[in-house]
Amino acid sequence: MSTVIETEEQKALRAAVAALGKRYGRAYFTSVVQAGGHPDELWSEAAKLGYLGVNLPEEYGGGGGGITELCLVLEELGAAGSPLLMMVVSPAICGTVIARFGTDAQKHAWLPGLADGTRAMAFGITEPDAGSNSHRITTTARRDPTTGEWLLTGRKVFVSGVDIADATLIVGRTEDARTGSLKPCLFIVPRDADGFRRRQIDMELQAPEKQFELVLDDVRLPADALVGDEDAGLLQLFAGLNPERIMTAAFALGMGRYALARAVDYAKERSVWKTPIGAHQALAHPLAQAHIELELARLMMQKAARLYDDGDDVGAGEAANMAKYAAAEACVKAVDQAVHTLGGNGLTREFGLASLVTAARVARIAPVSREMILNYVSHQTLGLPKSY
Repeated sequence: MSTVIETEEQKALRAAVAALGKRYGRAYFTSVVQAGGHPDELWSEAAKLGYLGVNLPEEYGGGGGGITELCLVLEELGAAGSPLLMMVVSPAICGTVIARFGTDAQKHAWLPGLADGTRAMAFGITEPDAGSNSHRITTTARRDPTTGEWLLTGRKVFVSGVDIADATLIVGRTEDARTGSLKPCLFIVPRDADGFRRRQIDMELQAPEKQFELVLDDVRLPADALVGDEDAGLLQLFAGLNPERIMTAAFALGMGRYALARAVDYAKERSVWKTPIGAHQALAHPLAQAHIELELARLMMQKAARLYDDGDDVGAGEAANMAKYAAAEACVKAVDQAVHTLGGNGLTREFGLASLVTAARVARIAPVSREMILNYVSHQTLGLPKSY
């Protein structure tokens, strides 16, 4: 691996995205949330500038880069106070899976729209009775023997952005004819498909992306709704889950950087005694620690993205989990310390930090809990026996 952390092109991309984020900022984002809308203007401009599809193949209108560039985009928008959560789902998970494993028809149908922002795709894997245990997924697909079409039945929960997505990439299971066991597969389900229903989940979290429960009642899909090889579903699934973890790290890093910057600005200006409060080590040191931990998490995120872009799926799996863990912990600590630095002002709407207290915890919980990451590292990296 090269010792160069970021190329000149990546540094230029970071600066350009930061400038875009600054033009919108937290005030814009908050107004969108309060209005119950989606940051369409920012989404469209980011798409027009080529940022949304920076990881997708050039032949389909993308930038020809990788997850390295895409997580850089999300981090900088988050650091400006305007994170685009659907970037985690649409170009990172769904776009990556279709680009790597989709048919030519699927690539032509979806990748140009995902790249230019005119189309979006949600991702449904979590189920009410499965949680972190993907082996208990009960959403099943069976073939209609007369037509070759698929019939998909099941339920999903905590699926982001279904209302603004043109389709949802659903993780289901099909029966292996040789063994009789169920194996994971990925299906593109159009938003208006018969039997495909959604119910919005009432969340305490304030975000433009709504959460949904999905019900699939014998949803009939064409034979070409299956993405990739039916016998390689697990490989294809993790090809999307690793970018999801890396992008979640970017989301958390951006949020942590935003909170820390607000706290540092406040600590430089706020004077209670004779000097700014930032001169006192009781405040300065925790802010310095938060900065260090965010920077360390970013290094792991960059390592994970590089490994993934280099085609090392096994190495990327370990690093992606570690990056997501580190970034989530660093984000929660940075937000907590930022609120504490501002005191009562940290809980006011004016300073815009209070809402991050809830939002920061999302990275600890989703798309996989920190405890499941610790399980992964203890089993896969350290070779310790499983407890379950």
